[in-house]
Amino acid sequence: MKEKICRENANTPTIFKCADLILPWMDPTELASISRTCKTLNSIVKSITAARISDASRTFENLPIPFVNTIDDQPYAFFLYTPSQTLASNPSLFNRQSWGGNPLTRPNMTRPGVNVDSVVVEGVCGCKCDRCDVELNCPCREMSAFEVSRECGPSCGCEVECGNRLTQRGINVKVKIVKDEKKGWGLFSDQVIRKGDFVCEYAGELLTTKETRRRQQIYDKLVLGGKFVSALLVVREHLPSGNACMRINIDATKVGNFARFINHSCDGGNLSTILVRSSGALLPRLCFFASKDIVEGEELTFSYGDIRLGKKGLQCFCGSSGCFKILPSEHT
Repeated sequence: MKEKICRENANTPTIFKCADLILPWMDPTELASISRTCKTLNSIVKSITAARISDASRTFENLPIPFVNTIDDQPYAFFLYTPSQTLASNPSLFNRQSWGGNPLTRPNMTRPGVNVDSVVVEGVCGCKCDRCDVELNCPCREMSAFEVSRECGPSCGCEVECGNRLTQRGINVKVKIVKDEKKGWGLFSDQVIRKGDFVCEYAGELLTTKETRRRQQIYDKLVLGGKFVSALLVVREHLPSGNACMRINIDATKVGNFARFINHSCDGGNLSTILVRSSGALLPRLCFFASKDIVEGEELTFSYGDIRLGKKGLQCFCGSSGCFKILPSEHT
């Protein structure tokens, strides 16, 4: 009886509109349950799934980032998308985000959490340029010996088109997320990428050290249970004194961008990591640049670190000639 009612009512424009507004907010388990209700809803779910496969970024990025899986029946990886860093807040406030469906009826996209770019340091003066030329000496532009790049930011008079806001304009290289039998999902180039090209930043929730340790304990237990991979990254910046460092904790496990799929390589990989500071911004951002020329179809990788706590760590499948067979790990 329920299926009959569904089939009869689903032909009305009102039901179609409601389904396209509601279903894109559902997670894969909920969609699977809905798809078994009737043929009409099954068809709508298939279209939503196809849209999700075609673009992991939920249209937040300049270019679509497709999923490719010839290994198993998992069509895509589910997570909430943010193109830049966000301040962690109550998870119940951002545990839903529209993904898929008809773009004409889809609600305005919202990024989870609080955009950290909107949090600025008071009293910091930026440049007065209307549009900086990267070939000229913009007051904001400098590269220190500590691998920190500086760009114009919220305290500057220029707009996002400024030549000294390279990493703030989103991605300009084609990439795809591909499933590997051993490593799981990984990020691959979908075009030739030249040495020095900006690829992406590592976006996710910015955590306190206390919250990082709490989450890591949870993730460690889930990893032991199998079929769980965390994307919690701890970055330590050593100051010029050499005696202190600033620690940045970025968790892209539940909320992040496509950089969460970049796998480790024991030989350093083909991506270099640089902290990018924008004038007036509260914290730097971790950005990836090509450390060598990258051919189309090549996996994008970087080194997670050199420290390994013991011989019983997670197995490494990077395949490099100097592979340690164990993924890097250290106390958080």
